[in-house]
Amino acid sequence: MSKTTPDQIAAVAFHEVTNLIEAARQKAFQAINTALIDLYWHVGETISRKIKSAEWGDGVVDQLAAYIAQTQPGLRGFTRRNLFRMRQFYEAYRDDEKLSPLVRQLSWTHNLIILSQSKHPEEREFYLRQSIQENWGKRELERQFKTALFERTVLSPPKVSPLVTQTYPTGVNIFKDAYMVDFLGLPDGHTEADLHRGLVSQLKNFLIELGRDFCFVGSEYPLQVGGRDFALDLLLFHRGLNCLVAIELKVGRFEPEYLGKLAFYLEALDRDVRKSHEHPAIGVLLCASKDDEVVEYSLSRTLSPALIAEYQTQLPDKKLLREKLHEFYLQNAPEEEGDFHEDTKDLKKEL
Repeated sequence: MSKTTPDQIAAVAFHEVTNLIEAARQKAFQAINTALIDLYWHVGETISRKIKSAEWGDGVVDQLAAYIAQTQPGLRGFTRRNLFRMRQFYEAYRDDEKLSPLVRQLSWTHNLIILSQSKHPEEREFYLRQSIQENWGKRELERQFKTALFERTVLSPPKVSPLVTQTYPTGVNIFKDAYMVDFLGLPDGHTEADLHRGLVSQLKNFLIELGRDFCFVGSEYPLQVGGRDFALDLLLFHRGLNCLVAIELKVGRFEPEYLGKLAFYLEALDRDVRKSHEHPAIGVLLCASKDDEVVEYSLSRTLSPALIAEYQTQLPDKKLLREKLHEFYLQNAPEEEGDFHEDTKDLKKEL
């Protein structure tokens, strides 16, 4: 047995100090970011108030930008365009006590992306909360807009078995009805081996698509039952749900009999792999396509915590999804809420 070296002992002791340094840096960064967002908020408020009261015209903003550049040399970010963005930023959130605290948790770049690409308040709230929860970087946030995550989430909630909602009430908010794997570059005639190999090789991107709390455990994870050996396509763990997540891959459409094999794997995981402090495993069948009615029938009687999802290799038609979302809102609009109808009129203009 090898002995612990002095350098290793020192590294353990010093690690505590470096953790303190990193925590302080993160805290300082967040404080600076909050102060910056507050500044932009108040500048936007001032411009909005003065223009609304006719004290200023739009042309005054040009003069303000020039004055700041002259009196604050080297100060960046206060161009005419950005000053109008600050006004728009303030006006978008000024009457929303629920969202105004959230914008201070994100960078100005994140806020601009959400503000410029969201078409109505519900979409802004969705991306604000998801960005904070998932800790998306700028590129990942932009990708989620391209994949129309908001539209897909509203129009197609995840298809889960009754046991999932009973055991994991928040599970519906964690899983998706469809997962975008456009980053794999799969050809039309790909096999399950191609899909499996691609997900493993692009594991970082796949985990980002799944969600922040998913952790990789194993590929072709071995399970032994009786005298036979089995292999589960992918095994993950979800920290928030505190459970194993088994993923089975199918390159064709969903068939009801697939649930039987998945249930078998979940039973093996719960008996032989799950630790005593963990909750029962959840199974995910990731298929190339599915008939929602067949899925509903199949899941309604299953006794396993399972869900059926699609993987999609190409970005969706975002315009078509927005049109469907508009129809969905119209069909579900409460008659007594006139404001909602006004919102849908605005949405229609955007479309």
